[in-house]
Amino acid sequence: MTCKPRGRSMTGIKQLKVDSLQEVDVRPTFEHRVHIPSAALQESIGNVPEVDALVVASVINSSYFKLSPPQRSRTPQIHRRNGKVFRDSAVCVRAGNRAVENLSQPITLTFKHNKEVESGTCVFWKETSAKDGTGYWSNEGCDTNYTAHEFICSCNHLSFFAVLVNPGISVTKADANKLNYITYIGSGLSAPFALISLFIYIYLHRRHPEKSISLHMQLTVAMFCLHLTFLLSSLLAQLLKEKEDSSSCLVLGLVLHWSLLATMTWSALEGFHLYLLLIRVFNIYVRRYLLKLSLIGWGFPTLVAAVCGISRVYGKYTLKYSNSNLTQHMCWMSNESEQKLLVVSYITTVAFPFLVVVFNACMLGLVVFKMWELRRGDRSFGSSSDWKKINKERKKRLWKDCVTVLGLSCVLGLPWGLASTTYVSLAGIYIFTVLNSLQGLFIFLWSVAMAWSKSQPENNSSIRESSSQKMMTTSFNSRN
Repeated sequence: MTCKPRGRSMTGIKQLKVDSLQEVDVRPTFEHRVHIPSAALQESIGNVPEVDALVVASVINSSYFKLSPPQRSRTPQIHRRNGKVFRDSAVCVRAGNRAVENLSQPITLTFKHNKEVESGTCVFWKETSAKDGTGYWSNEGCDTNYTAHEFICSCNHLSFFAVLVNPGISVTKADANKLNYITYIGSGLSAPFALISLFIYIYLHRRHPEKSISLHMQLTVAMFCLHLTFLLSSLLAQLLKEKEDSSSCLVLGLVLHWSLLATMTWSALEGFHLYLLLIRVFNIYVRRYLLKLSLIGWGFPTLVAAVCGISRVYGKYTLKYSNSNLTQHMCWMSNESEQKLLVVSYITTVAFPFLVVVFNACMLGLVVFKMWELRRGDRSFGSSSDWKKINKERKKRLWKDCVTVLGLSCVLGLPWGLASTTYVSLAGIYIFTVLNSLQGLFIFLWSVAMAWSKSQPENNSSIRESSSQKMMTTSFNSRN
């Protein structure tokens, strides 16, 4: 309000005196416009007639606003909003020498967006009671409307205003530490359990040389490499200095990316194999079937990782949690090449897993439908007088079907689909972290269940296996 620029006007700031009985439009930049009604101007000067009001509108970088951590008090910050400030710009609107609040006729701010984002929330800066200059973005007293090219904010006071886009989930420092512990403990358990599962599958394959077991072995190897490399890459990145990078971190980032791609690829091949078992039951002979699957399962990740390595996208990666000063380092894709990181990360860690999860979810849905169809057609358990035995057998079969579906969900990599819940709530982040960090343990439980089912005598009259159970646990008997 007291700044008096000399010569040329300062960029991003407009300062002018206007008649308090008139409304005014101010444009600090081409992308921002502020409309102030006459009632706001009159209140800013104390309703003194025939006095001009000094109006200032300026654009400030949002990095000057320091967010305070969420408070757990008797008066919760119910209007607090989290997200990224649109174009990192806040608009300051001041008039007269008095605070302007609770206007009956709101001021209007316009932010041009040129279709860069789909939605946003109008907010203003509210300082906390602490004397450290911190605060938070609040939508109290502000309404949001938007068109194809503009965000339109209507607020009943004068303050610092901004638009928050892509609102994210608030992760505090305590939550970030808990998520880190869960991830490390889960991966620390998954790696050895995946290795034990591999030995179980090798034992089962020697006794029952089936192609399904061979696929499980390949998936288990990829998952073991994924969890082990993740732990090593996180440990090495923590040992490196803040700006230090090394060839070891580059190699571990490449191997970690390769392991993730291999895990997703073999999960997709598990779904394809299930498709052959359920759909093409009588026409499923493929010459050198396992060799061709291995070329895809290991060749595709190797090709992608090699291309990314040549493009120099790997290195030290720093993850910053929102509303927290905590950062997490790991050997992954380097932050230095932002454009390459966005393209490669979107294609290989978003689009590709999404397609795999959708395909395998369809396969699992087909499994559930086949089970329901077979169970519905199998209604003869004995005499109608023996209801207790019938109900016991039905419960046993229902339990076995549920275990089969849950086991197949882990084999098909469907827990990766829970990544969508991380954009909805903090609970979704916890669920995704727990289930995906423990995938090696779930694979171990599935291998134990397979070993137990294959150890049961085939002529056991007390448990009558249906064709659906055989379909899930055995493979077609075709030569390589």
